[in-house]
Parts: sequence; C-alpha cells; structure tokens
Amino acid sequence: MKSHDYCPCKRILVIDDKSSTHQDFCKILMKSHGSSHNLDELEPERFGDEGQPMISTPFEIDCASQGKEGLTMLQKARSEGRPYALAFVDARMPPGWDAIETICHLWKACPDLQVVLCTAHSGCSWQKLRHQLGETDGLLILKKPFDSIEVLQLAHALTRKWELNREVQGRLAQLAFYDNLTGLPNRTLFLARLTKYLEKASHAKHKAALLFIDLDNFKRINDTLGHSVGDDLLQTTSQRLIKCLRVVDSFERPSESDMAARLGGDEFTVVLPELKKKGDAGMVARRIVDHIGQPMQLGKHQIVVTPSIGIAIFPDDGDTVELLLKNADIAMYFSKRMGPNMFSYYQASMNTPTLKRMTIENHLHRAFDGNEFELYYQPQFDLITGTPTGVEALLRWHNRELGEVPPMEFIPMAEDSGMIVAIGEWVMRTACRQAQTWLDRGLPLGRIAINVSSKQFIHPGFVEMMKRILLEIKLPPGLLEIEILEELIRGGAREIIETLNALKQMNIRIAVDDFGSGYSSLACLEETDIDCLKIDSVFVGGISGGKVGRSVVSGIIAMAEEMDMRVIAEGVETKEQAAFLRKKQCQEVQGYLFSRPMSTPQVETFLLNNLGFKSVANSGLDHKLGHYT
Repeated sequence: MKSHDYCPCKRILVIDDKSSTHQDFCKILMKSHGSSHNLDELEPERFGDEGQPMISTPFEIDCASQGKEGLTMLQKARSEGRPYALAFVDARMPPGWDAIETICHLWKACPDLQVVLCTAHSGCSWQKLRHQLGETDGLLILKKPFDSIEVLQLAHALTRKWELNREVQGRLAQLAFYDNLTGLPNRTLFLARLTKYLEKASHAKHKAALLFIDLDNFKRINDTLGHSVGDDLLQTTSQRLIKCLRVVDSFERPSESDMAARLGGDEFTVVLPELKKKGDAGMVARRIVDHIGQPMQLGKHQIVVTPSIGIAIFPDDGDTVELLLKNADIAMYFSKRMGPNMFSYYQASMNTPTLKRMTIENHLHRAFDGNEFELYYQPQFDLITGTPTGVEALLRWHNRELGEVPPMEFIPMAEDSGMIVAIGEWVMRTACRQAQTWLDRGLPLGRIAINVSSKQFIHPGFVEMMKRILLEIKLPPGLLEIEILEELIRGGAREIIETLNALKQMNIRIAVDDFGSGYSSLACLEETDIDCLKIDSVFVGGISGGKVGRSVVSGIIAMAEEMDMRVIAEGVETKEQAAFLRKKQCQEVQGYLFSRPMSTPQVETFLLNNLGFKSVANSGLDHKLGHYT
C-alpha cells in the first residue's frame, strides 16, 4: 500500500437513483450531519420502524445517482490516491446500468473494492450473483428493509477488511520488490523500472545512465568483523546513496525518478533516466564516491569502504536492459583495476579477454549465494537396443549480468581459484540427491555419471566427502559413476591409485572421460581397475573426416573389449557416426543425435516415458547395487 493511499476517514460510495436514500445513508454513516435535511425519521420501507441511536463513525460518504457517475467518481478517487473502501449499490437504477453491470465496471477499475448490493427483491439469489460476477469474497447482499445497526456493522466490518487487505498487499509488495536489509528497490523492481525508463527515454529520444556500484573489499570486512558489521555497512551505504540522489547539484536538481537499488551482496545500482548530457552521470558518480568513501562508525569499529563504479549510457552503450547492465558491470571492473574510489565510463575496448576473465571470476565467487548453479542431465543410450542406460550430470551457470557462462570458461577459473572443491561437492550432493529422488518415485534411472575435476579428486578430503554424501542421501553407490580425466591416471601415482581403490571398495564405478586425448599406458588402465572408457568427442567427430578418426575409435573400442571395459562414445551428432559405432560394436552412446542435455523436469518426463526400458542391471552390464555402509 502506498503511503498516499491511506485516508483516516474510510471512504464509502453510495450509488442509488433516489436522493432520499443518499440522505438516509449519510444520516447513519457520517460522523455528524446538519439538521436541514430533516432526517430524524428514516423511511419505514427501507429501514424498518425501530429507531437506533447513532454512533460517531470515521466515514466519508459520497453519493452518485447512476452507475456511470459512480464509476467516474471511483476512478477519480483512485487517481487522487484517496480510494473508496466500500460501495453500497442499489439493485435497480433506471434508466442506467443495473447493479450487476455497475459492479462489473467498479471491480474492473478497483478490484479490491468491497460492495454491498441493496435490494428489496425477494428473488435475488446469491448463487445467481456468483454465476454472473464470478467467485468473490468482496460482495454481500443486503435485503430491504434493513436497520441502521445492520448498515453500520457492514460498513465497519467491510471497510476494516478492505484496510487489512491493503496492509497485507503492501507488506507483500515490500517483501517482493524491496530489499529487506536496506529498504532499497531489489533486483526485480530495479529491472522492471529500468525497462520502463528505457522505453520512455527511447520514445523521448533522450539519454539515460546506469551506474553499477561495487564496494571494494567488502567480503574481507564481512569475514573479519562479522556479518552484523557487514549488514550495518550495507545499510549505511544505502542511506548515503539515497542522500546522493537528493542533493542539489551544480548542474541540476536530480529527477524524482532517479533510483538507487541493491541487486544483492555489495552490488548497488543507480539509474538516471533523464540525462541532460553524458558528463552529468560522472558528476553523480563522483558525488557517490565522495560520500560513500567517508569513514563509517559502526559500533566499535571505524571503517572506510571505497566504491568502484561503472557507467553505461543509453542508448550509446546498449539499447536493452541486459546489454546496458552487462556493459556497466564491465566498466565497474575496469574501475576496480585502476584502484579504489574510481569510476569509469564504458568503452568498447574494455571487452578484452583479461577483463572478461576478471568479471567472470568475481561473479563466480557470488554464484553460490545467488543460487545461480543448476544441473542439467544428458541421457546415455544402449546403441543396439536404443534404451537409455543412465544420465550424466552437467553443470550450468546462469548469471544475471553475464547470462549463460560456458563451463569451458568458468571451470578452469574455479580450478585456479580453488573454488572447484566447493562447487564439485555441491554438484555431487545435488546430483546424488536428485538421483535418489527419482529412485524413490520409481523412475527407471540406470546410473548417474558425475564428472570430477582433477583438483577435486586429489583433494585430501575427497574420499571422506563421498562417504558422507552417500551416507547422508542413502543412494546405492552402484548407481554412481565418477568420470575422471585421462591425465589423472597417467603415471600411476600412488595417491591416485589409493583414492581409486577406496572408491571401488565403496562399489562406485569409475569412467575415464575424454579418453584418447592423453597418453595413458595400458599398465595404468589395468592397475586402476577402470570400468568404462568414454571416447573423446573429437575422435567421434573425426569418424566423418577419414581414416585417422575411424582408426582411433576402432582401436579404443577393441582395447576396451579386450580389457573387459564398457565404452561410451560421446559427442555423437550424425547418423553416419552412429552407424560406424554400431558396426564396431560400441556399446553405448551420448550426444545431440540422441538427446540434448535436459533440465530436471524434462528428465523426469523422459524417464516416465521410458518406464518399461530394461535397466542396466539386467542388460548384461555388471551393475553392482547395494548400499554403502
């Protein structure tokens, strides 16, 4: 509920074609009434014979003689921010709209209006009204004659109900569109308003500016001094940000539509939707830098926090919300590179590989808090029967500013930064939990394959993590297949062999991913007791290219058969590749020719459609179930 919508006197609209009825309602509902209308005796056919004492009521009464007039008054009141809470509508008001048509128009203009339909007609049916007006809890029928207390009770109850409804809607809107910590507009409201601002700017042919603000070293302050101090810092920052937009500049007074928002974490934005000239955005940015950079006294701690600001101008630097936000973000990271308390205008030259990497790395650290990771699943198939044998879990990252970030870009960064251990544990736990959920629902999951980074695999706590997850989720370990890169087993390092043996003792299956891209020896494969080889998609793609690709694939299939290993050819995209693999008796395939990666709901539909397929356990593939204890 907007503050200007509140009115201490609850407004009531009476719509009736008889002026005497208007006077009667005023007599009952208004706090006081002049005696010139001689209303001391109410009409018996309308209110009965029993006289009732009047009590002081906080109502403001307006009257209309026809439905159209009432609608006009309702619309005007709403536009002025003084809406009506309740309308008493007479059933028949010739020659204009009747009550049904009037109420329909009133609710279309003001859906939360409470309505009392007044009628002396004994055949007025509640069921018929519900059929005509639809399901609603905003309508009551008042049969004539009725007494003054009955009218007062309805007025008090329904206006109070209207008031409470608006309070609840206001609180819900606050939760949905405003940041709980700072009170600033949140990302949802920010994007909605920015969209409208840009539409207006485009129509008016003027510029707008987006400022993307990030606090330097906030994570270090938050981790060192605690989340309570971090929260106080964010609140103080937001207050200073608001003051920056309320100060009179030397160039002009800021527009009332200038908006500050908190996107999450220590990220803030400012929108200047009516920019006179490009330099004005820089003046606002300088003011923000100066205000936020002042020392903050937060409890016992005096803290100085500096902002980095990126500026993108509409439409020069982007004509869509997504592009403008992305480029302001890039400019902000350019500012960070230059040092604290800096702001930068976006330039096309900023889209360099180095800056792009910095941008991705920074967002990667926040991906967990933003719930930005998601698992997709790509089915694997028996090439002979065409039945699915399992799924491989694939990590996807959708960032609000960067969009879809390819795994080949962010996985190496996660490995370099050490974040891959935490990300890998999230993937393992999420995929195992989802697999167990499918099993509990009776869906035919053959196995679930999960790729493990080499850095995660050699982490000292990896085996214990696997034990903990399996005990926690109760997933049969025989359903789990861990995929590792070929490079990991090259050389037969003792620690690697010990980890692989520990996993095998838990009945977890091991597959070598992208096999053929490295230089593994046969001795290494024999020593590590590998269950499956996945042929690198590069070689599968080479099947269509000539003898070399076909020879490599044929050799891997033959070697795996000799060593009693399963083979999966990944990246199968053409019927020619599938035909060759079938001819060479490759057991399983995975690729776009058979199925693209699918979201969790899509996989559930896929599994439901394959309820009758023969499970891996019954297809001759040595599939050990059992639970890890």
